[in-house]
Amino acid sequence: MIALIDRLRDRGWRLTAQRRVIAETLTGDHVHLTADEVLARSRAALPEVSRATVYSTLNELVGIGELLEITHPDGRKRYDPNVAERHHHLLCVECGQMLDVRADDPQLPADQRHGFEVLDVEVTFRARCPECATGA
Repeated sequence: MIALIDRLRDRGWRLTAQRRVIAETLTGDHVHLTADEVLARSRAALPEVSRATVYSTLNELVGIGELLEITHPDGRKRYDPNVAERHHHLLCVECGQMLDVRADDPQLPADQRHGFEVLDVEVTFRARCPECATGA
């Protein structure tokens, strides 16, 4: 998977110091950060990053298709930079940890589509992570 920062450079997207730090914050496997988490991590690298810049950058990246915006069951929006690979999510119902998983898309039988044209499938597997399952 090509890192978000590299995809943005390839697009010629204007990378100010703040935007660069935000994009670098959203790099790695299984990244599903909230805007507040992006802000905190970005400020650790560049203290002058503003809340408004984080929110506007996240919205712009969602708008150009470089981030997925996921509404987590806790009600907060999380941002996923894995837009190139078809995937679903594995969610710990206790601690909220979210991981990407590759799985075949479930099929909706034609007789249950009620005339709808299916455009996309989004699956969340709800489970307990090893730490929560053992009570650690």
